[in-house]
This record gives sequence, C-alpha cells and structure tokens, in this order.
Amino acid sequence: MSDDEPDLELLALLRQHLQGKLTLNDEPETGVLEGAEYVYDNAIDVAIDMRSCKNAAAAIHAQMQQKQYSPATWSAHELHPDRTKIGPEATVAFIFTMDLLNFSFWSELPDAERFAIEYRGQRWTGYWSLVAAMQRALDEGIPITDSHFWQDEEECTLDVLRQVFRSCTNEEMPLLAERLACLREAGKVLYERYECHPINLIEEANGSAAALVNLLARDFSCFRDEHVFDGRRKPIRILKRAQILVADLWACFEGEGYGKFRDIDKITMFADYRVPQILNTMGCISYSPPLDTAIRLKKDIPCGKSWEMQLRACSIWCVELIRREIVKRYPGTHTNAILIDFFLYDTIKEMEAAGQESVPHHRTRSIWY
Repeated sequence: MSDDEPDLELLALLRQHLQGKLTLNDEPETGVLEGAEYVYDNAIDVAIDMRSCKNAAAAIHAQMQQKQYSPATWSAHELHPDRTKIGPEATVAFIFTMDLLNFSFWSELPDAERFAIEYRGQRWTGYWSLVAAMQRALDEGIPITDSHFWQDEEECTLDVLRQVFRSCTNEEMPLLAERLACLREAGKVLYERYECHPINLIEEANGSAAALVNLLARDFSCFRDEHVFDGRRKPIRILKRAQILVADLWACFEGEGYGKFRDIDKITMFADYRVPQILNTMGCISYSPPLDTAIRLKKDIPCGKSWEMQLRACSIWCVELIRREIVKRYPGTHTNAILIDFFLYDTIKEMEAAGQESVPHHRTRSIWY
C-alpha cells in the first residue's frame, strides 16, 4: 500500500466506533499478574518447576474437591465475623480493619513464648491472633473497627493498642507503632474521601474487584504494596493486603452484596511468607543455593530487595500456572487463585501445627504481609 492510499481496515474500525458498534474494553486491571510474570522471566534466584506444578494442580484439585472448598469455607471459622448476626456494614468495617492490620505475625520464639491471644478458652497465634484480639476488643467495648476512633489521638493511642493486642506471653505484637500509623492514615482517608466508612469505598469500585484494589492502592499508602525490580521503570505491583481485602469480602458475603464482584477472578494469590513456603515444600518453586541457605538459617531478607521480590512475584506466577492447569485438566470446574491460596495457607498451617514443616518460611519484617 502506498503512502497516499487509504487504510480501508482502519477506516472500517473508525466507522464502527463512530456508529457506536465498536466497544472498547475499559475494564480495570490491577497489573499484579503482569508484574509477577516479568519478575519470573528475569529471576535468577527463584525458579518454577513445571512438572511439579502439574502434579500439584492435580493434588490440590482433588483435596479441594474432597474438602468442598468454596467461599463459604471462610465464614465457617469461629473467629471470622458472622454477617447474619452483626449486619453487613459492621461486617465490612471488621474486614477492612482486619486487612488494614493483617501483617507480620511471625516470631523467632518457640510456640509457648511467641505472641499469642487468649480468647474463648483458646490460644491463638499468627493471623488468628489478630482476629481474636479484634473480637475481644469489641467484646470489651473498644471500637477498634470504627474509623472515628482511629482518628482520635487521645482515645486511640499506642497504649490502647497494647491493651487491645495484649499477649498471654511476654512477646508483644510486632510493629504496633506501624499498625497505629495504618489506622491513623486510613481514618483520615475515609474521612476525606469516603464519608468515614469503607462501604462507600466499595460502592465507588462499582462491582469491580480490580477497581477496588486500585482504589486502595491509590488512596491509601499503607495498601500501596509496589516495588522496583531490576531497574524496571514501572513498579512491580504485589498488593497483597489490598487483594486479600477484596477476597475476604467476596468470601464472607459469598459473592453477593458487598462481596459481589464481576471480575473476582482477576485477583491473584496473596504473596506472603507462608504460600512460598508450601510451594517450595511441594517442589513447585526452588531457590538458588545462597537464597536457600539464607532461608534455612532464618536470616533477614530485606523488604523490597531482589530476593524478596523474586520470592513473592514467582509465587504469584506459580499459583497462576497451577490455576491454569486445573482449569485445563478439569473442564467445568471453577476455581480461582483466591481459593487455591486459602487452601495452601490452611495446609501449611496444619503442617506447622503437626510439626511437619520441612523448611522454614523466609523472614521479612514489613507492613506488606
């Protein structure tokens, strides 16, 4: 075609657009999967074993079918909020607060000495210590899920948080000052943008999981889990807590009401330190000798540096490959990265409780997970 000849295909597309017949896909994307694939393609310290991923897909699918894994599994736990009892708005406030503070529970101490919460006749550690502490605070009349409370510098203080998260051991909850800072910032943003309640944030997303993740990352710096990798100009988006907040809403409300998202399957797994641990145990991901040694010796792996980025991003991509294999091998079966993540997390916690961990998780202290 010469320079002075019209491009007939382009003209046809323009006519369709002007006539309203051509619809452009303007649905939001989080960019998490794109960034994870980039890190995987350029990783030198974390590798994915495709054969092991295929074997894992079959095993995970079989066990999830056996245990009837579904969004309802989330609400079955006694500590998670019961929306039928406390109402949808209080449930949303609880979940928002929970995932605002859902980070860094690991300890170097033995189980008997590590940070733990006594509640309802049981001792809770890890993530469950956070949920138990929140339920206990509400029982005691402390409005821990109220954004007005977070903004009150006389009522919501570090000493009050120490009371809320008081341990039945001598170890204090890690990063308490950072948790207070998260509450302060969130309270301010909710006041300025969302009429003091996260339900208005959810409604702003207009039924899109990706849009809600993007709003959280845009408006709240404490949800902006983005990092530079390998000199790439565009930051790698991990967004663990923003994504798990959306997933928890979806699971708690079983895909209805405040948990109804038309694009929920765009949510990836939640890159923490537990899922990489079990993926490594299953042979799905492996490490270079220096990284493997650092993990086994429980050395600190700095937040945002190359090793940590490879661990987190390659785990996201690995779970995505497992998900694709399940969909391919078992047509008609609907699963997503959320349910696979929930299953893997529960499994490694069961292994921990039974003393069956063959390799420790990596140690990175941060507010991101």
